[in-house]
Amino acid sequence: MDALTIFLGTIIIMIILSSIRQINQYERGVKFQLGKYLSTKEPGWRLILPVIQSMVKVDVRVKAVDVPDQEAITKDNVSVNINAVIYYKVSDAAKAIIEVENFSYAVSQLAQTTMRNVSGEVSLDELLANREQISQRILQIVDEASEPWGIKVSNVELKDIVLPENMKRTIAKQAEAERERRAVIINAEGEVIAAENLSKAAHILSATPGALHLRTLHSINDISSDQSNTVVFVTPIEVLKALEGFSKK
Repeated sequence: MDALTIFLGTIIIMIILSSIRQINQYERGVKFQLGKYLSTKEPGWRLILPVIQSMVKVDVRVKAVDVPDQEAITKDNVSVNINAVIYYKVSDAAKAIIEVENFSYAVSQLAQTTMRNVSGEVSLDELLANREQISQRILQIVDEASEPWGIKVSNVELKDIVLPENMKRTIAKQAEAERERRAVIINAEGEVIAAENLSKAAHILSATPGALHLRTLHSINDISSDQSNTVVFVTPIEVLKALEGFSKK
């Protein structure tokens, strides 16, 4: 075997090795020929023609993108800082490469803009109370806008909503006032129930002869059980008459 044959064999082997592309299970290969889109390749070993063809591998796993803090103004003109995390995956590798320059950056920017816009459509109370609905609204908008890029958004979660310090104090005062209002209502309802029970008791005692006097004597007995108390009691004439009536019987 002469040197030329060895040289040519080496060149051929190098060309073959340089033509092999390994596509992992979590990837798809976008193949181009002379700069034009040719096909999308599934996982495995794939061959390309050097110089004439090229391949770009795209990761199709679910990605979590942390959307940084965004300052937004709610519908009732309250300034808040919100951040979120968005989960998406590439559903069409060819579109993700051809239709947008950097799909990861594009999704992040789209999420930031959408988050500010949606926050401006609701009041502060709605933003705090309806996080799930607002997250779904952001998801819907981002998913529809990124669909032409071959992107599928699976979930959006609002992580934190930071309020200005003066607004925190206002909300705390409002919550305290609400608790006091509820306490007053509960106390008033208890007074009403107690008054109704006392009224029923008074009606029963007044309707039964001697019952009121017996209740009075029972109260005196309860008070006198404590030796530290000094009780001065003026006996009404009605009580004496009641006792007299019982003694005759």
